[in-house]
Amino acid sequence: MASNIRVLMLAMLMLFVGLVPAAASAATIDLRRSACVATLPDPATPADVTAARYDCGADAPSRGREWTWLKLDATRLATLPAHWDLLVDQTRFERISVVVVGRAGTTRLDRTAHELRGHWGPGGLLKFNIAQPGRDIRGLYLGYRRIDDLSLMRKVVAQPGAVMTGTDIAWLVLMGVFAGTLLSALLYNLVIHTGQRYAFQRWYMLWVGVALVYGLTWSNVAALLIPDLVGPVAVRLDFALVGLMVAACNMFFFEVIEDGILPPGLAWFGRLLAAAGVVTGIAAAADTWLPPVLTDRLLNYVIAAMVAVVAISCVIAVRRGSRVIWFYMLGWGPVIALFLARLARNLGLAPQSDAIDMATFAALAFEALVLSLAIADRFRLIRQQLEDARQRREIDLAETNALRLAAHTDFLTGLGNRTAFQEQAQDWMDRNTTFSLFLIDVDYLKDVNDRLGHASGDALLRHVGSALADATERCPDAHVARIGGDEFAVLCRGTTAAEAALADTLATLQGAVWQPGERNRTLSLSFGSARYPDDARALDMLYQNADLALYTAKRFGRGRYVRYDPLQRSLRDLQIAFTDDAEDAIRDGEFALYLQPMVALESGAVCGHEALLRWNHPDHGLLTPDRFADVLVAERIGLRIQEHVLELALSLLRDWGEQIGVLSVNFTSAQLAGPRSARAVLDRLAYHGIPPTRLCVEVTEGVMLDRAADTILTNLRILHDAGVGIALDDFGTGYASLVHLRRLPVDRIKIDLSFVAGIDQAEGGTLAIVHAIVGLGVGLGKVVVAEGIETEAQAMQLRELGCHLGQGYLYGRPEPRVAIAGTPAWALAPPQSPGARAQQDVAGHALPPAEPAIAL
Repeated sequence: MASNIRVLMLAMLMLFVGLVPAAASAATIDLRRSACVATLPDPATPADVTAARYDCGADAPSRGREWTWLKLDATRLATLPAHWDLLVDQTRFERISVVVVGRAGTTRLDRTAHELRGHWGPGGLLKFNIAQPGRDIRGLYLGYRRIDDLSLMRKVVAQPGAVMTGTDIAWLVLMGVFAGTLLSALLYNLVIHTGQRYAFQRWYMLWVGVALVYGLTWSNVAALLIPDLVGPVAVRLDFALVGLMVAACNMFFFEVIEDGILPPGLAWFGRLLAAAGVVTGIAAAADTWLPPVLTDRLLNYVIAAMVAVVAISCVIAVRRGSRVIWFYMLGWGPVIALFLARLARNLGLAPQSDAIDMATFAALAFEALVLSLAIADRFRLIRQQLEDARQRREIDLAETNALRLAAHTDFLTGLGNRTAFQEQAQDWMDRNTTFSLFLIDVDYLKDVNDRLGHASGDALLRHVGSALADATERCPDAHVARIGGDEFAVLCRGTTAAEAALADTLATLQGAVWQPGERNRTLSLSFGSARYPDDARALDMLYQNADLALYTAKRFGRGRYVRYDPLQRSLRDLQIAFTDDAEDAIRDGEFALYLQPMVALESGAVCGHEALLRWNHPDHGLLTPDRFADVLVAERIGLRIQEHVLELALSLLRDWGEQIGVLSVNFTSAQLAGPRSARAVLDRLAYHGIPPTRLCVEVTEGVMLDRAADTILTNLRILHDAGVGIALDDFGTGYASLVHLRRLPVDRIKIDLSFVAGIDQAEGGTLAIVHAIVGLGVGLGKVVVAEGIETEAQAMQLRELGCHLGQGYLYGRPEPRVAIAGTPAWALAPPQSPGARAQQDVAGHALPPAEPAIAL
């Protein structure tokens, strides 16, 4: 063990000696010591910054109420080439700004605390690249809005810009060794003892984990994984981690020391200081509410007190013959010494040096290894006998084999799982083997689970898995796996001809009969495929391309096969671009409502309007919902747009109610699925001062097929009871319209325009269907609305059938609100058809005779 420790110490020493010279660069120019300070109100223009009065030395303020500006010595920058880097310590602020006054004019770089992605450098620095060469710069100013305090910022330097400097490489190498060492120590202590863990081991593992996160965060290496974890966010996290790390260190010390070695009072005081370290670390991170300088100094004082108590305890433990203390002193000695050096630097007693920070993390890595050996030594004293250990290894080996088999097998179908699929595909890619990837989705599995039970759904999945295995027997080295709930994958080596043959074989599974119990049902599968290396050279991209093809197959109606085409990705990229643009579109007011009149077919009076959503896209012009609705509904932004559309509609009713009349809004399932959805709508109506009778909520049959159908129905009933009208849209096109008509508190039904379009055709028309729908609606006392009326012949036929309301190009195209500004109030009368009057009698108010706002 002693020889191992000497080897580790030598390795760390060589690493430290190799890194320190890289940390100091002769080309680095220190600008912090000569900086002068001025405070300015917000906002401050570049002219205000350059004309401000700056104080230097002891008279300089440490922070301003709003902006604190540092005037840096630009005369020292003459040797710097173009695109040099300005490096500053990470500290806490709301906004940072760099003003450069040069020959070509004045430029300003301005970033908020949350816009620093890409502006970081290893070693806990923020990096800003300056394009002008140093000889052309006449003035250089660094400003902070609401900085915690300049006394906490120790470093402002300039150096030639490069993709990766020697200092950066030194930090990355050091943190790579640091992270690898601490992860090894952590994993080692996770497996070194499988029974009940002792308190000292738990504290040690907590310390290692916190130290690892602290090191990666403080040095900015964590930004490689989390790009936004830089600047004030990282500094605040560092303060909390320092307090927790030092506290865990103290608790480990007092737990690992043998019982009876230390006086109880001293151990109690050390644990109290550990708790104080956690509290002061959190307090130092809370600079928004607490004074930053005070909490930072308080944290340093608590750390110094903990170091002092540990030092006293070490002396006592050595004198009383502790064995563990030697491991502890060997591991923690360099760490404590370097923390004292950092404390002296933080308190202004020593100059700024990267060597101290680098040596600190090297010492932490060395300490983690040494104390892992100490813990191992403790466990060797409590291990069981060799025979028990041998039996345990045999048991562990058997369990490992069983787990390895289980880890690659789908429990339900017996096929390979996602892990097996990924390993097989990656293996073929590593060997540059040409193969095709098929993704298969079982259509209507949710319907089977809902109607027949999950046992039948499991039987369907087993049947599909067996069918796929049989269908791929002719494909050489085919690999079938179930990679998700209802998703399967097939890997097939060979040429494009083999791919086409497999596609034809899989197509024969469509419509095959399977028997859940005593019933016969047909099989429906959606297929998508992509090929390596023709369509992608990486597994993730190959999977995405096959998934795009599968998505296209499902969008075209399911039960079909689609091969990947690059056009599919182009369309998907366009959809993603729409999703990204939608957030800005809400903020910039690009969404607007166009209004289309609705009329009573008997009198021709305008009964209200349908609001149709339009997107005035800056690049693509005026878009209708069919261009963007499908993708936005599926994304997170979809619900926000729905809420925005409702707010636009209510604003129109509030400001132009007399000209608009009654307005309907089409609600999606997401808007109605929440437990307070109905109350939220009523609250918005009350806020705008709009009677509920002026609003009609439209839902399609698809809304009632949502998983939250019960909650949706409850919300619709609450709205209906409050006076809001309810309409069932696209009536007659679904599978169970009559069922939904019975369940919903429906005031009106809307005949789909596909039926209206053929009503005046002598042969092959839809007159009988429309006649039946109108008769059903009138018989149930509902208002019947016909959509898509384009000719007078269609309108006449609908009037003769007894239809109450109509809308379409015959009566007006969708126009902005100004197009209906002249509509007289007397024309906005509610329908007086028998069905409508019956509804008025039941509801106690006029039924809102409106169409939906096309929300998405």
